Amino acid sequence: MGYIAHIRNEDHAIQSVEEHLEEVSKLAAKFGEKIGVKHLALLAGILHDMGKYSDSFKEYITSAVFDPDNAPPRGSVDHSTAGGRYVFNLAHHENDQASKMIGEILGNIIISHHMGLQDFIDPDHNSPFLKRICDKEIEDYKDITNRLETFIGREKIEQFLDKSKSELIEVLQKNAKSTDKAFLTLSFLTKFIFSALIDADRTDTQMFEENNYKNITQNNIPLFKNYYKKLIRHLNLLNKNNDVNSKINTLRANMSDQCDKFAEKPTGIYTLSIPTGGGKTLSSLRYALKHAIKYEKERIIYVVPYTTIIEQNANEVKTILQDEDHILEHHSNVVQDTDQRNYTEHKSIGLAKDNWDSPIIFTTMVQFLNNFYSKGTRNIRRLHSLANAVIIFDEVQSVPVHCVSLFNEAINFLKNVCGTTILLCTATQPALDFVKNKIDQIDDEIIQNMGEVRQSFKRVALFDKTSSQGWSTEELSEFILKNIGKEDSILCILNTRKVVKKLYAQLKKQLNTNEYSIYHLSTSMCPAHRKEILNEIKNKLDNKEKVICVSTQLIEAGVDISFSCVIRSLSGVDSIAQAAGRCNRHGELKTGNVYIIKHKEEHLNHLKSIKIGSEITYKMILEKGSGNSLDHLMSYESISLYFKQFYHELERELDYMIPELNSSIYQLLSINQKFRENYDRKHNQYPLILNTSFNTAAKYFKVIDKHATSVIVPYGKGEDIITDLNGELTIQDVSVLLKRAQQYTIDIFEHEKNELIKSGDLIPLQDGQFLVLRQSAYDKNFGLNIEGNGEMESLFI
Repeated sequence: MGYIAHIRNEDHAIQSVEEHLEEVSKLAAKFGEKIGVKHLALLAGILHDMGKYSDSFKEYITSAVFDPDNAPPRGSVDHSTAGGRYVFNLAHHENDQASKMIGEILGNIIISHHMGLQDFIDPDHNSPFLKRICDKEIEDYKDITNRLETFIGREKIEQFLDKSKSELIEVLQKNAKSTDKAFLTLSFLTKFIFSALIDADRTDTQMFEENNYKNITQNNIPLFKNYYKKLIRHLNLLNKNNDVNSKINTLRANMSDQCDKFAEKPTGIYTLSIPTGGGKTLSSLRYALKHAIKYEKERIIYVVPYTTIIEQNANEVKTILQDEDHILEHHSNVVQDTDQRNYTEHKSIGLAKDNWDSPIIFTTMVQFLNNFYSKGTRNIRRLHSLANAVIIFDEVQSVPVHCVSLFNEAINFLKNVCGTTILLCTATQPALDFVKNKIDQIDDEIIQNMGEVRQSFKRVALFDKTSSQGWSTEELSEFILKNIGKEDSILCILNTRKVVKKLYAQLKKQLNTNEYSIYHLSTSMCPAHRKEILNEIKNKLDNKEKVICVSTQLIEAGVDISFSCVIRSLSGVDSIAQAAGRCNRHGELKTGNVYIIKHKEEHLNHLKSIKIGSEITYKMILEKGSGNSLDHLMSYESISLYFKQFYHELERELDYMIPELNSSIYQLLSINQKFRENYDRKHNQYPLILNTSFNTAAKYFKVIDKHATSVIVPYGKGEDIITDLNGELTIQDVSVLLKRAQQYTIDIFEHEKNELIKSGDLIPLQDGQFLVLRQSAYDKNFGLNIEGNGEMESLFI
């Protein structure tokens, strides 16, 4: 028997180390070739499981399958370090810097491919990378090396290494305008190759386990051409059925045509500043499809702030394109991220298809940023799928403040190195080119006649109802009760879940619910639940029934719904503008009324960006005189001024500061000067070129301030999914369940998780790989059925 990479569960067929290394290297090279790093990725694939050429690993894997009761402990045989050491020693003995950097990059990738990238320097001023790559004992290392070089000669490996140097230099030339940017580019490149390796490794292992080898190369251009024809047919029918002489409909059609024509421009970073209600989703889709066809982009990715927008936009696109199978909605990570060192238990979960290989993907800003910066291996597996794509950021003003620099640099890398076209969409463009670590260059704005367009889309009047004392829940309820008599419908948007829930309960107590329908919306409800509520609201609005909806800010961006009146608790100018977009959205009234209030029961100390945004907006209101019209807040000049003041106030936050380290994630992933200086003082000399603290940065990175965990809820078909998860699962079963479960998950915060565990309402399945709620912990009105402390309503989950 030769050396073994895997043993199939079903029939105990063996995949040899040679077969696995060859297939993984081919796939990794294919992924790497998209950005010109074919040989770097190829080397990672060839060497990643080199350690499986050992007698100890052969004994381990055969015992795990055939004699599990006497098998060595899980993860006790290290098969990752050998390949990392081999490439490090081979490349680091060269005199040129490019070779040394390759040894460090590939060495780290290979030793880390079952956990996450290691720190070159950690906060204690040591090098976990060096300790692992140089000091860890590897049994039979010389024999392992001989077996690898028998399979693929050392001369061949040195040829690949030589070609890799040219690839590395070319990448640096594309995106390294300073020393900081050079180190940051090397970090992103490391992550990209890491992504290519992980996806190649798991894909090949999955295909072997399923005994189903298939060509994964996709050519989505024929599909995009078919989609484009269907979209144009739909738009033509829409224009035919609408009043084409209506000024708004004419402007919508004109902006859509501008997007179509603009799509002929080359890869770049562009803005699309269509006002709320201007048909942004379909116009951006028209642009993306035509651009993807012309420049042969692999996929189209929509990135939105809220899962609510995913549900609505994805459903609209699926209906128009008449395709359910090729459009992926990715809300959250249903599987808890653990390392994949175990070869027998939960293999189906670890290998389940959770990458982004669909032609069209709808996801959130959380998931996009996680692909670049979060810990573990599940998220980063998707990173290489962002190359040679069209990425549409819907409501881009919602980039979390502490992630602004990280977002900008990710965008720069995607455009400059990965050949990805970026579209920044919003009615309220943030000043992302105003901050220190800015987007390198926004190439152009698609809509040319912005002044005329903004004026033509004005459908509401904004009124100042703020007061120094602020409004109580009871006073706000009375105000709504007074106004519902003259308004057909009222939407009230508040900043925290606690006050939303309290106002909803107060209104239910005061109002005649036979005459009025009252609804509650928040992220405590799963996507399927929110979708059902929104559909019910829309039907009642269409039938001219009296409706009151109390919601957190999840409703204010991207949800195609129209109330005759909107009440918005004081927040940033961008949020107010988005909230106003839910009022008189389709011009049903001559003018809709939007009232800005200040709710005195909202405690925003844990929501710093909302608090500061509210303070800046309040100053802008007072400058015009309290109690007056607030229409000036919606001007391009006011929005630009607001963002500049907002980013200035939060300047120290933009790089994702970590106070306990006196550094930022931006620094940890770039030059990392403080850690380097501290290492030199402690050890006298630092023997590496790269200083990056990958593991530390990932450990601290969270898009939202509080740690959140995805759980599956027993709402609707969620009950069936929970039942299915209790049984035996194949890889295909898990892949299907992961997709289905997206609609039936919520994210819970740490304090909520602890309460649910204490009450026995949170159940782990498949040894904790999935977490599910008991029925008693989910309410048909509010969703998650525990009392929150009101400290946060995330914009993004």
